[in-house]
Amino acid sequence: MRFPDPLIPGRLLRRYKRFLSDIELDGGEVVVAHCANPGSMLGLAEPGARVWLSPSRNPARKLKYSWELIKVNGHLVGINTSWPNRIVEEAVRAEAIPELTGYQRLRREVPYGRNSRIDLLLEAADRPPCYLEVKNVHLKRRAEVAEFPDSVTKRGTKHLVELSEMAQSGARAVMFYLVQRGDCTSFEIAADIDPAYDRALRQALAHGVEALCYSCRVGREAIELDRPLPLAL
Repeated sequence: MRFPDPLIPGRLLRRYKRFLSDIELDGGEVVVAHCANPGSMLGLAEPGARVWLSPSRNPARKLKYSWELIKVNGHLVGINTSWPNRIVEEAVRAEAIPELTGYQRLRREVPYGRNSRIDLLLEAADRPPCYLEVKNVHLKRRAEVAEFPDSVTKRGTKHLVELSEMAQSGARAVMFYLVQRGDCTSFEIAADIDPAYDRALRQALAHGVEALCYSCRVGREAIELDRPLPLAL
């Protein structure tokens, strides 16, 4: 996933009301940028941190900038939760994920479950459909360990129940964790933050749901799929 325009550097002043952030650009101007991230952003919203914004191409948009990257301990981290689906979709189409090759058709946001939409539905004539749910990951509290979630996610737990139902019906169901950072070597569930999600994932795995985790190469020009991370579940 390449950014359509060069990113604009600045310093984070504050994040507030979940979806807003005040950023001081390098020239001294202070702007309000959209923060496309509903989570707690634990460890990723420290005032004074170096950040990068994308400019909007829509002249009618109220907020002219979106917060995309933050530098933490010398590493870039992607904070925009609207990108993971696109990153994974591009990787699937390029057959860059060995576990998800061999499908001829890919559809986005297909209705399923209980008033839900699956992120990606992969289909082929010679195999069951694959229901692929993508979750953004950027929490890191311990050395080289990525974690999910960074706050309680009832919606995420609901998705696990629905994926379990698809697996039990004979379809393939995959929970894909995309780590928008490159400084992690393994992945775990943050059970202390959301024990209900941890229990739901264990139940889903027992019902045949698969779990995959990949890290990203994060740069100021693009965010791209990098390598698989082992899951300690």
